[in-house]
Amino acid sequence: MISALNSLLLVFAALFPIVNPPGTALLFLAMTRRGSREDRAWLARRIALYGFVIITASLYFGAFVLEIFGISVPVPRVAGGVAVTLTGWQLLHAPRDGAVVDRAGDRPDVRAIAFYPLTLPLTAGPGTIAVTIAPGGR
Repeated sequence: MISALNSLLLVFAALFPIVNPPGTALLFLAMTRRGSREDRAWLARRIALYGFVIITASLYFGAFVLEIFGISVPVPRVAGGVAVTLTGWQLLHAPRDGAVVDRAGDRPDVRAIAFYPLTLPLTAGPGTIAVTIAPGGR
């Protein structure tokens, strides 16, 4: 039981700063400000599902994929850091426009941004994947 609790705390301490729920929540609100409450609820559930699948797949299969291609664990750590930096830089210089508008031009289609960009790279992006792979690697 103590081992499971230690693992849970380690995973939480490693992933919480990378996923950054408070910062991601602000981006979520900014990008969906013209969406309805139902659309936001659907979108939040979908992002959680996609993020869970990405993180779980990275945890269980990430080290195996790296081994197949002959890549050592420090490589995705550096690449993840660079990708997080570039994503942050792009967010600083992004236009202030909110959600995607459908063809009619009157109602936003926030469901179109569920996987990209809200799940990947913002919620479960390269930094999260690199941190998740690290415990499984050598």
